[in-house]
Amino acid sequence: MKKILIIFIGILAVNVLFTACEKDFLDTYPTDQVSSNAVLLSTDNAMTALNGIHRSLYVRYVSQGRGGIGAYFIHIDEAGEDHVHNANNWSTNLRWQTNSDPSDAYNRSNWLMFYGWIANANVLINGVDGAEGDQADKDIIKGQALIYRAYCHFHLVQSYGGRYKKGEVNSQLGVPIKLDNSTDPIARNTVEEVYAQINDDIDDAITLLQGYARINKSHINQNVAKGLKARVALVQGDWVNAAKYSAEARVGFTLMDAATYAQGFQINSESNPEFMWASQIIADQTDTFGNYGAYISRNFSSSAIRANPRSINNLLYDKISATDVRKTLWDPTGKHLNLPAGVSLLSTHKKFPYTNQKFIAVDNGDSRVDVPLMRAAEMYLIEAEALARNNQDVLAAQALFAMAKTRDAAYVLSTKTGTALIDEIMIQRRVELWGEGFRWYDLKRLDLPLDRTGSNHTAAITNNILQVAAGDNRWNFPIPQDEMDSNNLMVQNPI
Repeated sequence: MKKILIIFIGILAVNVLFTACEKDFLDTYPTDQVSSNAVLLSTDNAMTALNGIHRSLYVRYVSQGRGGIGAYFIHIDEAGEDHVHNANNWSTNLRWQTNSDPSDAYNRSNWLMFYGWIANANVLINGVDGAEGDQADKDIIKGQALIYRAYCHFHLVQSYGGRYKKGEVNSQLGVPIKLDNSTDPIARNTVEEVYAQINDDIDDAITLLQGYARINKSHINQNVAKGLKARVALVQGDWVNAAKYSAEARVGFTLMDAATYAQGFQINSESNPEFMWASQIIADQTDTFGNYGAYISRNFSSSAIRANPRSINNLLYDKISATDVRKTLWDPTGKHLNLPAGVSLLSTHKKFPYTNQKFIAVDNGDSRVDVPLMRAAEMYLIEAEALARNNQDVLAAQALFAMAKTRDAAYVLSTKTGTALIDEIMIQRRVELWGEGFRWYDLKRLDLPLDRTGSNHTAAITNNILQVAAGDNRWNFPIPQDEMDSNNLMVQNPI
């Protein structure tokens, strides 16, 4: 896994600590030694490196369509049935090419991106205790780095590993667990082993981040750590902990009101009481045509949006109540006559039915949109689903009501039970989290097929990928060919 170290060096050397005026210092030592040694001299340096990891979530990885975690969210959503393309551009993931080709550029970039972040986190996890500075600062840095390591392993195992099966041994192949930055080849761990490590890292982080008051929502506090714990528990079918930690995670956060929701997701995550964690792109660090908003917003002027504004699956849209504010976030006519104040489209913006205005860029020339990494609404949905799957229908309905009522003033407490209640919760989840990187993961964890038939998906655009059976080999991304070529211990997924 030698390429991981290259990304690790690059992020630290370019984005974090060193500038042109420090060229002589860089020339004094080998690059990898300078990166790790300098970072670990003091907690000030280590915090600067941690800020570099925060920023690395939204930088471009090689090409324009690979803009960090936001791009990855879009790709995960595209692979599901709810995210519709209106033109055949930037459609690799929509067409499931990443899922089937070990040499696909997106596949390779995703693998390296996550392991690159793990490598950066490992430097801090394994060395910050020896840095000069207060122990409280060391705990804060280490706790956040542990969440990054857990977060990345979690994405990797969901994409490249076998599906986690509740109540089974889960000896199916997962991904390599990286706890240091050795470049020696390592084998894939089992799915069970990967989840055990993820949970260990999160548990340690929850302890270390106790009482930490972060400076802004791009940083990770204990609420975020508990939110990640809830996500992991949901995938593992650990209903008790999914409900417990989702409820604890959202403490201190309130759901946005309907008027705020109607304005769409913009660059207001810091003031929005619902956002728990977000990447906030600084104006002088923006990647104009590589940002999340350059692909998912309605109003930015990029070829990706002018020609291919993203739509919601019309069958899902039809399930949204007419009194639900979220009904206004997609326009069935595509004309967008109710855009938020000050937001406009250019004459070159093509119009298609069911296009979204959930995500709104700063303006036609500024593609910035805060990348939603975690919201309180998701925590309510996790709690509701976990309780329902644990046969606690009354409590599940109450958790769902608390969230849904803020979206739809006419919503009434559900009296459904069993499968019918779970189905209602999942519809709410699909609508609420559209475009935020969950749907394909949900299909995989629930062992459901992909079914785009009868909707506004176009076979010619999806390359005829309208149905994929549950259990198909393509639900596990292939290990990138570069990894296979350089790591003699690596085993490829069935293709």
